Amino acid sequence: MRRLINPTTQEISECLTRPVLESNDLKELVVQMRKDILFRGDIALIDYTARFDRVNIRTLVMEEDEIEAIAETVSPELKQAIQTAAKNISRFHESQRIDVKKIETAPGILCWQEQKAIEKVGLYIPGGTAPLFSTVLMLGLPAQIAGCKEIVLCTPPNQEGEISPAIAYAAQIAGITKIVTVGGIQAIIAMAYGTESVPSVDKIFGPGNQYVTAAKQVVGADQCAIDMPAGPSEVMVIADKSAYPAFIAADLLSQAEHGSDSQVILVTDHPPILDAVAEELDRQLALLGRKVLANDALENSVMLCVSDQHKMIEIANQYAAEHLIIATEKPNDIASEIRHAGSVFMGHYTPESAGDYASGTNHTLPTNGWARSYSGVNLDAFTKKITYQEISAVGLQSIGNTIEVMAAAESLDAHKNAVTVRLNQLSSNEI
Repeated sequence: MRRLINPTTQEISECLTRPVLESNDLKELVVQMRKDILFRGDIALIDYTARFDRVNIRTLVMEEDEIEAIAETVSPELKQAIQTAAKNISRFHESQRIDVKKIETAPGILCWQEQKAIEKVGLYIPGGTAPLFSTVLMLGLPAQIAGCKEIVLCTPPNQEGEISPAIAYAAQIAGITKIVTVGGIQAIIAMAYGTESVPSVDKIFGPGNQYVTAAKQVVGADQCAIDMPAGPSEVMVIADKSAYPAFIAADLLSQAEHGSDSQVILVTDHPPILDAVAEELDRQLALLGRKVLANDALENSVMLCVSDQHKMIEIANQYAAEHLIIATEKPNDIASEIRHAGSVFMGHYTPESAGDYASGTNHTLPTNGWARSYSGVNLDAFTKKITYQEISAVGLQSIGNTIEVMAAAESLDAHKNAVTVRLNQLSSNEI
């Protein structure tokens, strides 16, 4: 990792720049594949799976007994861990339900809002070098709690044409029965537009590589909603003299191992931490199974030493990290000043991986600076809100003239008349 001590404003801006993904006509590829899948349907999905995943599959949708048989191979220890995580995730997301509150904005005028589930949702679960069964819980459980009627899960098959047993078991825990063994661009297109076997959905959720991200952006602008813009994983750690270098290094590496395009950043006001963390990075990196990927990510990353806590906060808000770890003596003092972050982890004993798996919060978060305007996935993401109003005769008489005057000022005579005809009937006692 690069080191910068008391960097200039320009140097900070440069080192906070995210790695640039290779676009290379990705959008054009997505558009071409969309045209093909819309024309050939399931056959195209099977062909693309053979081409990109190098797996020949005969059927796309798994039978429930097949899912059950694969899930049964999960070890008791992992089953218990998944159950514990699911309990915490469910508890946190159930707390996000909104009670209906009817408001009388004026006498006789009643307004309220109700939360309704998105009817059909699609979940994309990566299954490559690290099958993300935890994401099944993070997306499937809120979808169930929200009351989504149809949940479609797409995940790529392994070389044997099967899916990860942990993904199958997590799907069972989340109550998901529709699993499609398709990944990549073709999975996103299938869920957005539908094929003979894959139903179309109203909104697509889930992480993925640059191909999946490009596909989500294309269908999101054309056919169905998506959860949020996405990019490579990232973490920023804010640390003072009370921080533990071994903890910091472990947290940085936990994101670096996601992939070579991940980015990790340390910001401190205590210069000795830089050497200590660098030593720990070398020691811990050597023990990782994904050390090549993690090492590549560290090359995109930086350690910054600045003058004080105020400067650390300023940098954190400028970066708008997906994950922000506050490893300081008084984390609340800093957390209260954070305006932009996907998820915040406070104190020395709150690793980012807790949020990834089992604390209860959702790990599907905005990356690439989108935390300035997007929230992470929560119960609201699986719902939409419908507003209602009920106006009595007394209420319409109290607000009617206001509506008439405003409608007339906008030259919308029919709008005005919709009120006037009612007021006339009220005044003539016909109602």
